[in-house]
Amino acid sequence: QVQLVESGGGLVQAGGSLRLSCAASGRRLITYAMGWFRQAPGKEREFVAAITWNGGSTYYADSVKGRFTISRDNVRNTLYLQINSLKPEDTAVYYCAANKKPIALDRQVGEYDYWGQGTQVTISS
Repeated sequence: QVQLVESGGGLVQAGGSLRLSCAASGRRLITYAMGWFRQAPGKEREFVAAITWNGGSTYYADSVKGRFTISRDNVRNTLYLQINSLKPEDTAVYYCAANKKPIALDRQVGEYDYWGQGTQVTISS
């Protein structure tokens, strides 16, 4: 079993940047594809980005493409999300998730096996 803990969220002005981290324990992340999702108040959890086990391939939602970058450090057992040019509509709780299929770039919530507790990102206009 994998335990995931997100950090790095906060209150940022529009146009600013944040770097979210997702630290894993229990098992090595190298055997999992990973993803980031977000959930705004009153909305369903939505896909943000995914990355394969070795970082060789990535996939982004259209709404974040060009502004967000997903990466991973398998030595540190940590996943990252660099988010730039933040907009008020990026306000949400951001979650990381682990997928037992190491080469999958899934965007469906149900395809992921383990989830963190989330970190709040709030963008002020």
